[in-house]
Amino acid sequence: MIFFELFYTFFFIGLFTIGGGYAMLTLIQHQVVTVHGWISAEAFTDIVAVSQMTPGPIGINSATYIGYSVIEAMGYSPVACIAGSMLATSAVVLPSFLITYWICRVYSRLKQNRVFGGVLKSFKPLVIGLLGAATLVLITPATFPDYISWIIFAAAFAITMWGRVSPIPVIVLAGAAGYLIYCT
Repeated sequence: MIFFELFYTFFFIGLFTIGGGYAMLTLIQHQVVTVHGWISAEAFTDIVAVSQMTPGPIGINSATYIGYSVIEAMGYSPVACIAGSMLATSAVVLPSFLITYWICRVYSRLKQNRVFGGVLKSFKPLVIGLLGAATLVLITPATFPDYISWIIFAAAFAITMWGRVSPIPVIVLAGAAGYLIYCT
């Protein structure tokens, strides 16, 4: 029964958390400390500290550690504890995986549809505007780029927008140009 509860709880957390690992922490804390009482608030703080120090997303690291700790506290064997950590980790990422899989399936079916293509094409200026707004927010007097950076940016933008070139090689070339200009 504890394994089912663990799976359900972390599946719920993964399904209803938007914003990444740090956004998950509040819901994880509420579920495992307040609702289920599996661990204490102090133990949760320790888990967050350990999860921050280990490589990987903090929400997934927390799920892994909590899954192990909950099963261990129930008196199960180390093998069952590992199964608990794997179960919690799988449950917290499963909703994102399923949603992404479903979106890919829908996209593959609709990518030839003219209306769908038109809707996607209409998002391009919106994305460019959002990226531009984020860039303006991050530009401060200390980080204001010089004219060479603006030239690299303009060239990369033009090549990507009108040259029908994939953004990946443009990013690599812009990075290489910046490295050659500024680091050599």
